[in-house]
Amino acid sequence: MAPTLILKPGTAWTDAWQRCRAIAPEAFRDDRVLNLWNGQWQPDGRALPATSPVDGSPIAGPPRLDAPTARQAVRASLDQHRAWRHIPLPERRARVGATLDALTEHRELLALLLVWEIGKPWKLAQADVDRAIDGVRWYVENIDAMLEGRTPLDGPVSNIASWNYPMSVLVHAMLVQALAGNAVIAKTPTDGGLSCLTLASALAAREGIPVTLVSGSGGELSEALVRSPEIGCVSFVGGRDTGARIATAVTDIGKRHILEQEGLNTWGIWNYTDWDALSAVIPKLYDYGKQRCTAYPRFVVQRALFDRFLAAYLPAVHTVRTGHPLAVEHPEDALPELDFGPLINAAKAKELGDQVAEAIDRGAVPLHRGSLADGRFLPGQDTSAYLPPVTLLNPPSSSPLFHAEPFGPVDTIVLVDTEAELLAAMNASNGALVASLSTDDPETYARLAPQIRAFKVGRGKPRSRGDREELFGGFGASWRGAFVGGELLVRAVTEGPAGERLPGNFPESYA
Repeated sequence: MAPTLILKPGTAWTDAWQRCRAIAPEAFRDDRVLNLWNGQWQPDGRALPATSPVDGSPIAGPPRLDAPTARQAVRASLDQHRAWRHIPLPERRARVGATLDALTEHRELLALLLVWEIGKPWKLAQADVDRAIDGVRWYVENIDAMLEGRTPLDGPVSNIASWNYPMSVLVHAMLVQALAGNAVIAKTPTDGGLSCLTLASALAAREGIPVTLVSGSGGELSEALVRSPEIGCVSFVGGRDTGARIATAVTDIGKRHILEQEGLNTWGIWNYTDWDALSAVIPKLYDYGKQRCTAYPRFVVQRALFDRFLAAYLPAVHTVRTGHPLAVEHPEDALPELDFGPLINAAKAKELGDQVAEAIDRGAVPLHRGSLADGRFLPGQDTSAYLPPVTLLNPPSSSPLFHAEPFGPVDTIVLVDTEAELLAAMNASNGALVASLSTDDPETYARLAPQIRAFKVGRGKPRSRGDREELFGGFGASWRGAFVGGELLVRAVTEGPAGERLPGNFPESYA
């Protein structure tokens, strides 16, 4: 009989909220958060209700601004930018360094907010915070050479990012952009991360970093945050539909842009025998329920190896652990080490579950379907945002699971017989951020890898966004605009020599 679990004392949402109010009372008021613009925390916007994906309980919702107020916020950010760009680099470095010290001091609270707001397991939430802090420290230590001969942009950088990595992607980018001499604007993701971003922004604003943080619908705010002439660069992380609309807007007006979009990242298996190595990596690919832009939801497998692939794959999937990220058996127990918790919300779990059912109805073969009965949950807990792992063989081409990233714990497998079929299946989404190919023969890898349309390709191991000096971008429809990572992130948000062409994926008209 499974033990009865309890919520670990001190980790409730009310505990986190009271700590936020005590640390940053200027940003957290009563039962709502405030927007930050014109250097002040503003009690404007219509606060929407929100619930935690962890258990469906109420949490703070975004105070949504209207379009006219967003335009005021952008104009005020330009004033901040014009002052900040003339602040000497040593002072900018000191202020960003002080912000990192403050983030480090409140590391555990930032991680706890990520658990409640976006459902990250505790260990992954801590890693998200740590990667942001450690990554920006690297830039603080190396920024002098990166800025040699370069100047800030003419206007602030506008950041529109998805909810899955508020710290290691969004806050990281904002602080590096500010270090390079730019004011920064960020829109809080609609689906989660609001309080974590508000606390991080409050700590940065206290150190004099010119941060603007606003909430609102994309449709309401995009005109101000994308098309405003005051904006010097648009940085976007999210899906292809929204990214395509932003790409059209920024291309039309010739605005600097960094648009990271999703792609179907694939793992190919061809003439391969090291099944123990593959089995060891499978559970790691389930980190955060594959709700990552660099997740691997598609395996392209040589038909002759399918039986051996399944013998390595299925036992590994059975070891994947899910459940309530803060549930323990005894008050003194450490928080559980889970591979993933809930999806971002119940609507996403239902949508993905419906897609799985429809794919099976149309001919996909279910190879594995997990059960929430195997998860770690509190008695009577709402589990509507949770989805156990599912694996489907040969999803029909009419299914979204065939050509798009599911952003959840659903794997699909496609069988192939020739190298040409392997490459076609691995390139099904017109560009990806990462891919991997498992093959015993180095020459085969060297011949096939350059034909895989992914920015990073690993041999028998997963690739990731990377940290510090590692570059990142995408091919095809997975990326538009300047590449980032290492020195390229700084180059993307600064002006260099006249006529400079930034490394990136740009329309042909830019060539």
